[in-house]
Amino acid sequence: MTALRFGSLHEGAALEQGAESSMELARADGARVERIASRAVTDGAWYEQAWPEFVLLVAGSAALEFADGTTRELKPGDWALLPALCRHRVAWTDPAGETLWLAVHLPLG
Repeated sequence: MTALRFGSLHEGAALEQGAESSMELARADGARVERIASRAVTDGAWYEQAWPEFVLLVAGSAALEFADGTTRELKPGDWALLPALCRHRVAWTDPAGETLWLAVHLPLG
């Protein structure tokens, strides 16, 4: 049984330029919810996860880059559903402040 909990996506340590941090907020039935904070990230690491992922940009701005060379800029309220094995990375995040993401890692099937 999941306990009643509250929090804020805006809670977390201040980040240095070029840094990123993540914190798991919840986990249930094969799904995981994560808070990701980024500050002035450029040329992030490539990801190719074995599960689908839903990401919502909460604050700041960013661009996702895909293996085919396309880039998609995001502003607060924009979201993406990345299928399993979708090779992607964060091309950049807001150079002037913190970018906040809400990521939901979904179970297969």
